[in-house]
Amino acid sequence: MTATVTSKQPPQGLDRGLVAIGAVVVLGAIMSIIDATAVNVATRSLAEEFGSSITTVQWVLTGYMLGLAGVIPVTGWATERFGARRVWISALVLFLAGSALAGAAWSMPTLIAFRVVQGLGGGMIIPVAQTILAQAAGPARMGRVMGFIGLPMLLGSVVGPVVGGLIITTAGWRWIFFANLPLGIAAVVAAVRLLPRSAPRPARLDVRGLVLLCAGVVAFVYGTSEAGRPGALDAARTWAILAASALLIGVYVLHARGRDALIDISLFRRRGFAAAAVTNLVVAVALFGVLVLLPLYWQVVRGHGPLATGLLLVPQALGAAVAMPLAGRVTDRVGAGVVVPAGVVLGLAGTAAYTQIHADTSPILLAAALFVIGLGLGATIMPSMAAAYQALPPALIPRATSALNTLQRMGASVGTAALAVILQHEITARSPGLAGSALAPLPDPARVAVAPLLAQAFGHAFWVALIIGAVALVPALLLPRRTGAG
Repeated sequence: MTATVTSKQPPQGLDRGLVAIGAVVVLGAIMSIIDATAVNVATRSLAEEFGSSITTVQWVLTGYMLGLAGVIPVTGWATERFGARRVWISALVLFLAGSALAGAAWSMPTLIAFRVVQGLGGGMIIPVAQTILAQAAGPARMGRVMGFIGLPMLLGSVVGPVVGGLIITTAGWRWIFFANLPLGIAAVVAAVRLLPRSAPRPARLDVRGLVLLCAGVVAFVYGTSEAGRPGALDAARTWAILAASALLIGVYVLHARGRDALIDISLFRRRGFAAAAVTNLVVAVALFGVLVLLPLYWQVVRGHGPLATGLLLVPQALGAAVAMPLAGRVTDRVGAGVVVPAGVVLGLAGTAAYTQIHADTSPILLAAALFVIGLGLGATIMPSMAAAYQALPPALIPRATSALNTLQRMGASVGTAALAVILQHEITARSPGLAGSALAPLPDPARVAVAPLLAQAFGHAFWVALIIGAVALVPALLLPRRTGAG
């Protein structure tokens, strides 16, 4: 496989070859992340352009998520069967094709369809990038290399809304998609020239597992996405979709007992991998729940636009930028079992400040708390990912990456839906007149009048996020405390 370290004394630093590989995959990964987050601020422009309701426009986001969720489970098999380099380039080309088509869309149905194509490419980009870097780094450098890729990815998620706001203001929504083309072409050229060729090896496609798991994950993501809408939890259809997803995933777990399964369930018998996977799952639930609340607070309660909101979220990226390099080095020396619990505690401390939020809370205080949350994320997500890889031989990394990313996607869906439902419930309980429209922009006089009540609702929702985050301490304390343990 790709660039596996085979010497008796593997290099301890990030040598030029590894940095070059990292730069190539980061170039492609950050493109997909910026695009995914930039589109979030374009919903109003799309509704005006096509004369569609916000409910219909939401399918532009949902379609992308469904494409992404459906392809993640199969990336491990594809990487083994065709080689990481070939799959990486194919994913970039598919994402670029979806971007070009989405930018040229002539109706809402065509835009949604082309976003699904984008999601199919985007869903492969991150897992394959992680596989390439994990196999190139080896266990001794896993923490540092995960930090290397993690920082640009996190920066991309923060920069995306800012970029999206600027593009919509200056060039129009189509250029959110067209802007991917030069960056993506550069990523493809760099991959062709710099990524080492990896030898594909025979790998049987688990067709039954493919049908069960991909259908189950897609149904889960769709069901939780629907559950986050006002009143959806009262609909039998929502619960039927979630029940079907649980049944499909449950049958897959019974089916998957060997190495030939799409995702090998026996990976979770390894304590280090299992602890890391559960930590990532819980952190994803809490993180994406908080990412729902933060921009909505600034827009709904404080009345800021997309561009200002994006800038107000920058302290989180700065905190992660400070923490990630240090966390990676410490993880390689003493193990994730020391670093990740400390990161979880930092994240909880920052979130605790938001539980006391008011309509006029100092932006400086909130920025400081967000910086602390960023410190926690920088010391949590990638170090726990590194711990998962350090617990495995290189041959298992592709399918392990599919497992980790599938769990993260499901955790993100749960966190997004759960915190949206809780926030809506809290707002409705305090101001029934806002039921169903509380998260839409309000005229300034109306917003100012209800801002204190809205802020209370956000504070209670942050309490739920805090409790979910605290659960992550349990698996985090089970992570190995020495590199290679577990």
